[in-house]
Amino acid sequence: MSATDREDFSFQGIGTGWHITTHLPLPAAVRTRVLGRVEKFDGEWSRFRADSRVAAMARRPGRYSFPEEAAPLGELYRQLYDLTNGAMTPLIGGSLERLGYDAAYSLRAAGPPLPAPDWESVLTWSGTVLTAGAPVVLDIGAAGKGLLVDLLAQELAAAGVGGFVIDAGGDLLARGTVPVSVALEHPYNPAQAIGVVDLEGRALCASAANRRAWGDGLHHVLDGTTGQPVRTAVATWALAETAMVADALATALFFVPGALLQEAFDFSWLTVFSDGSAAYSAEFEGKLFA
Repeated sequence: MSATDREDFSFQGIGTGWHITTHLPLPAAVRTRVLGRVEKFDGEWSRFRADSRVAAMARRPGRYSFPEEAAPLGELYRQLYDLTNGAMTPLIGGSLERLGYDAAYSLRAAGPPLPAPDWESVLTWSGTVLTAGAPVVLDIGAAGKGLLVDLLAQELAAAGVGGFVIDAGGDLLARGTVPVSVALEHPYNPAQAIGVVDLEGRALCASAANRRAWGDGLHHVLDGTTGQPVRTAVATWALAETAMVADALATALFFVPGALLQEAFDFSWLTVFSDGSAAYSAEFEGKLFA
């Protein structure tokens, strides 16, 4: 999609800026459907809204029904929970709150790091039904943005929009377009790129320790077994068929080697470590600058 034949629909949603790029302007009805889908998603899954279903789970245990997207999301989280030995968990919300990434964005630690509760001890996730045995702070941030990208792609496809690029704060999905060149942001200098990827028909998602960072060494990627921020990996990228999977795997790369994840998932990846070294899959489509 060249710069001369593109139309952008931009808006704010789930705490980030969104841009949907198409060849022709999106009709008003389609824009309304897109915004409605974002609002519905936020009302179900946000731990930053007092009226969300997730917020209700944090107040009292019980049985909660979620929309259809909960089923694949739960399966993905469970698989990655097992592959990372509990380091990546949807129960990380309480640990994030402890370090200041709470609903009020206090950004002040309330005490030492707090490990997430064991999945089996507090949560049963069966399809679209989540049963909490105790109040739990669910946080699906590791895969939720990618999931919403996929849901919006479904809305666009249902409306007959054939070619588009969805950019959700740097997490990207391209459908039916010519290759789109995407710069890979330097983890220590947002104004600099360390490489480039030509994105065509797939999703590219990234995670980085310099994003959603605050305080002394605090950022949003926490190890669920300790409640502490990950120090070894500093930036990751994952390319997959869906944005939900790419988003989740970009986070999982902070905890386990990409080669291990490739035994279970069809994707390509890049991990940059705090010592400046990098590892990537043989299939990684990007080019890294020297």
